[in-house]
Amino acid sequence: MIAAAVTPDAPARLEPPAIVAPAPREVSFGRVSGTVGPGAVRIVVTVDGRFVAERRPRSRRFSLTVPLPPRDATVGVTAIGRTGDRSSATVSPVFGLPSPAAPRGTLPFEDPALAVRLRELVRDFPGVAAVYVEDLRTGRGAAWNARARFPAASTLKLAIAVEVLRALDGPPPPSSRLARLLRDMLVHSDNEAANALEIWLGGSTSGGSAKVNATMRRLGLQDSEMFGGYEIRATAGTDPIPLRAERQPSFGRGKHTTAYDLARLARLLHLAAGGRGALVHHLSGFTPSDARVILYLLAHSADRGKLDRLVGGEPGVAVLHKSGWIAVARHDAGLVYWPEGGYVAAVMTWSPAGAGPASDRLAALVVRAALDRFRVLLAAEPYDERRDRTV
Repeated sequence: MIAAAVTPDAPARLEPPAIVAPAPREVSFGRVSGTVGPGAVRIVVTVDGRFVAERRPRSRRFSLTVPLPPRDATVGVTAIGRTGDRSSATVSPVFGLPSPAAPRGTLPFEDPALAVRLRELVRDFPGVAAVYVEDLRTGRGAAWNARARFPAASTLKLAIAVEVLRALDGPPPPSSRLARLLRDMLVHSDNEAANALEIWLGGSTSGGSAKVNATMRRLGLQDSEMFGGYEIRATAGTDPIPLRAERQPSFGRGKHTTAYDLARLARLLHLAAGGRGALVHHLSGFTPSDARVILYLLAHSADRGKLDRLVGGEPGVAVLHKSGWIAVARHDAGLVYWPEGGYVAAVMTWSPAGAGPASDRLAALVVRAALDRFRVLLAAEPYDERRDRTV
C-alpha cells in the first residue's frame, strides 16, 4: 500500500480589519480606529486610495489620527501580515474635519477687537441684527444683541433633528423614511419633512413641538420656542462674551430663538461629536454618533451664499450650517472649520421692510471677520501653546 501524500495546511487568510471609527455618513476629525486579526503586523491607512499613514498595531487594536479633506471621502485600512499578505476594508462616505478642531472643553471670553468689528458690521445693517461668534479651540469670541428674540423660521429644525435621533436607537438606515425626512429637513430645509418628523415624535406637530421644547429646556436653551409646525409654502481680555438684548424686533407670538441659543446648540453638537457636553451627558438617548450624523447633513446644506459666501471656497474650509427665513427675518447659524481649528457663528436679522441680500451679506462679513481675527491670533501664539491646544 502506498501512503497518501501529506500536504501542508495552507496559511490562514488574513482577516480584514474591522473599522470602528470613522463611520459612514458621519463627520470625522481624523481618528481612525479598529481591530485587526491575528497575524497582522502593520496597517496602512488611505484616503481616496492615497497613502496617508501606517502603524504597527498594539496587540490587535489600532488608533491613529490622519488628515481628512473637508468633503466626502473614502477611508481605507489595509492589514499586512508577516509574509506580506494583505487584507483591506473601507468606509465611505466620511466628511472630514480638521483634527485641531477636535472637541475640547473651553470657557468663552470676549475678544475686544473682534467685538468692535462685529458692532461696526451690525450697525451698518438696515434693520435689527444679532451676532454671536466663539472660537471652539480657545473660547475667544464676541457678541452683539445675542439675547434678543427673533422669529426663528427654519433654524429650529436643528432641534427637531436632535430630538428625533435621541428617540431612535442609533441613526436610521440610509434608505429609510426617517433618514430621508432628516435629510430633506436639514439639507433642503423642507417644511413638510419637519412637520412629518414632529408628528412622528409626538403624534401631531404640537405634540412633537412640546417634546422638542422640553429637550431645549433641559439643554438650557431658555429663549427658544418651537410653537407647532411649519407652514407649507416656499421659503483679548478675560471678560465674558456679553449676552444682552440691545434691540428687540417686534413680532407676534410664534417660533422664536436668539443668536446665543442657536450658537449654543451648534456648539453642543460639536462637543457631542467627540463625546463631550450636555447633549451626550445630560440628554438620555443622544449619542456621539447622532451628533456626527447631524453635522454630516449640515455639511451638505443646499442653501448657499450666507455664512459660507466669502469663506466657503477657501482651501480647507468647511461651513456646516442651518439657515432660516421668512419675509421679515433671515438667519444662519452653524460651525466654520478651517485647517487650524473651528468656530461657531450665528447671525440673525429682521427688517419690517423685508429681509434679503443685506442679511446674507452681513452673515458673510461676520464669518469673514471672525476667521481673519482667529488667524491673526493663532499666528501670534507661542509655538508650545499652539501645540498644546491642537494635539
